Amino acid sequence: MIERRETNLRELTTVLDYIRWGTSRFHEAGLCFGHGTDNAWDEAVLLVTHALHLPPYSKPEILQARLTAEERREVLSLLERRFTERMPAAYLTREAHFCDMTFYVDERVLVPRSPIAELIRRGFEPWLKVEPLAILDLCCGSGCIGIACAEAFTQARVDLSDISAGAIEVAQININRHHLNERVRALQSDLFDNLQGFSYELIVCNPPYVSAGDLAEMPDEYRLEPEIALGSGEDGLDFTRRLLRQAAAHLQPEGLLVCEVGNSWEALEQAFPEVPFLWPEFDNGGHGVFVIRREELLAYQRFFDPE
Repeated sequence: MIERRETNLRELTTVLDYIRWGTSRFHEAGLCFGHGTDNAWDEAVLLVTHALHLPPYSKPEILQARLTAEERREVLSLLERRFTERMPAAYLTREAHFCDMTFYVDERVLVPRSPIAELIRRGFEPWLKVEPLAILDLCCGSGCIGIACAEAFTQARVDLSDISAGAIEVAQININRHHLNERVRALQSDLFDNLQGFSYELIVCNPPYVSAGDLAEMPDEYRLEPEIALGSGEDGLDFTRRLLRQAAAHLQPEGLLVCEVGNSWEALEQAFPEVPFLWPEFDNGGHGVFVIRREELLAYQRFFDPE
């Protein structure tokens, strides 16, 4: 193994050499993508440029640049970790992109990838009928959704909430990173337990929603993410049911709940066939996000209350 590595370090000399080599090894290892890139080549570009402190979309001329011995070792080490540990690239680089912003991430939080980013860019139109002065990012993880909302609605105060103390630590890192301490705060809470007395014009939630069956079949890369942020009971809706029962009490009149349930959207429709969930379509891919107003939550409350 050591001899083979030393041979690679001698024979691979340019940026392109390492991108090509990494791409081949990623295919050989059968890696799964979906944490920032969707293919082996882009993943290799991301990791190689990160190791070299270069932007991912550098000029093509950089591909033929020869690396120093120290640079080769750093690049090779990062690529090897990707296919031996099967760790998502964002955990290796400690950085992820969401809504044209960069965020610190590590194994305490999910890697940002929610299609809710597209709704934030649209200002949640046409569903949000009021100017949000208070926004809640529930199950915030890294805080990417709430922080992006703070950038989109510059007059709003934003709460980031998560049951995980580790996630709250990461969210605070990102609040500091984006200089938003005056308008954004991070609070540890199981759903609304520590948010009593607070209400919002907009609640955005990317909760755990993976069903037991899907969780069992997840590729290794996803198993390195915190399970508490993924699985939610047999049909993936344990948390969402609690949310639907409690959300109206924390929404202002005309307030809006936006919630992602991913592949569990069919189970949600089957569980509550009477409820008029609206399912936005996404131009950039993604599915399984519903929107519903406070007044509709109240009107259908009897269906959410446990029997």
